[in-house]
Amino acid sequence: DAKTVEPAAGYVIPLGLAAVAQAANPDQLRRGNTALVVTYGMGVHWAKAASRAYPGQIEILDLRTLNPLDFAAVVAATRRHGKVLVLTEEPLLNSFAESLAGRIQRHCFEVLDAPVFTLGAANLPAIALNVELERQMLPSAAKVAVALAELLAY
Repeated sequence: DAKTVEPAAGYVIPLGLAAVAQAANPDQLRRGNTALVVTYGMGVHWAKAASRAYPGQIEILDLRTLNPLDFAAVVAATRRHGKVLVLTEEPLLNSFAESLAGRIQRHCFEVLDAPVFTLGAANLPAIALNVELERQMLPSAAKVAVALAELLAY
């Protein structure tokens, strides 16, 4: 999914415009059995892989750019689902993901069915050079699946 044919020379990603990377099933949405993953970069791929365990229940919103941020798309998607996971590659402590989770809770509190979950890298000063330690430090599809299970059970 990360590999694509090289786009035409005029191809651009519009700044400040998020895209739905994966939509939830309308039946699951009507029943209230869905959650939203707000992410970007590798988080999109981790979320897609994790969502295979929850067919039709997960919408993935790819932010594509962080500044400018398409906060209107985040709010609209949050209102559809009521359960949100903000997924990032960076360490969580004082991160963009924590800030975004706070903004979502501030602006969408009345429609949330659960606290906004966040998932990111472990709070370490640098990325580990050992492959196994790096695997433990960074988010993965398996870690996202665990967070989604907890979020959906709320």
